[in-house]
Amino acid sequence: MTWDEAVDSFLEHLRRRNVSPETTRAYASDLAGMAEALGRPDPATLDPLALRRFLAKLRDDGFQKSSIARKLACARSLCRHLHLLGVLAENPGRALRTPRLERRLPKALSEAEVEAFLTGPQGHSKAALRDRAILETFYSTGCRIAELASLSRAEVDLGSGVVRLRGKGRKERLAVLGGPALAAVRRAIEAWPGSDAVFANKSGKRLSVRGARRVVEKYARRAGIGKRVTPHTFRHSFATHMLDRGADLRSVQELLGHANIQTTQIYTQVTTARMKEAYGKAHPRAGRASPSGTSPPTPGS
Repeated sequence: MTWDEAVDSFLEHLRRRNVSPETTRAYASDLAGMAEALGRPDPATLDPLALRRFLAKLRDDGFQKSSIARKLACARSLCRHLHLLGVLAENPGRALRTPRLERRLPKALSEAEVEAFLTGPQGHSKAALRDRAILETFYSTGCRIAELASLSRAEVDLGSGVVRLRGKGRKERLAVLGGPALAAVRRAIEAWPGSDAVFANKSGKRLSVRGARRVVEKYARRAGIGKRVTPHTFRHSFATHMLDRGADLRSVQELLGHANIQTTQIYTQVTTARMKEAYGKAHPRAGRASPSGTSPPTPGS
């Protein structure tokens, strides 16, 4: 089996498992980088030493730990697949340790920044109506970009304001369109008749993931928000604002489609950090205790 045959077999295996097209494309890209780093090796010769050379190359090239972890996960999956096929007598991926990742808090927009975003698309052109619906749907449902791009009209119930999203691993879940989002989606659908997709491009075909990302980038510039904003930023903002306003963690987990509630719990750290920041700015006795351990004197005492 050649390298190309091994990769084709692995990618076909992913498709049979209903792995999303986005993930499959990402794996194909990672494997192309692995082939370049290792000189398109004979798959039967993959061993722990080869994988360590790949890891060293990624570090030398300056990839971030999160990117390295993803690429190594792809390499491990390929090795596991080849082991199951009998191409490899043993799975060398088991001997490879993933770099320890730093636990970074998700970056969310403030409610005022979200509002600036949502008021960006102006006018009644077809593009403006579609763009407004895209931004509203991102924030109202907390969906991933691939979920938004794949949304079909048959999956939207305009009567109840409920949409059916197909997430990672093609798992389905229900999400809610709030009043403004529902109205925006209804107008967008009316403006683009004849398309099965909720969000269409100029040709009336389904808007791609790249096209949806460009919409967010366009209105980020227009809103003048001085930070990097991606479609996933809306997902972070959705979860953070829901928890800020008292939603319970289990409900937010279901709305986000997280398999593990620990993934959702990181947003409680965001809301706690925001609470502490607000407390530190507003409470008169939020400062550190005096060195003697006694309370600092009040003004005029």
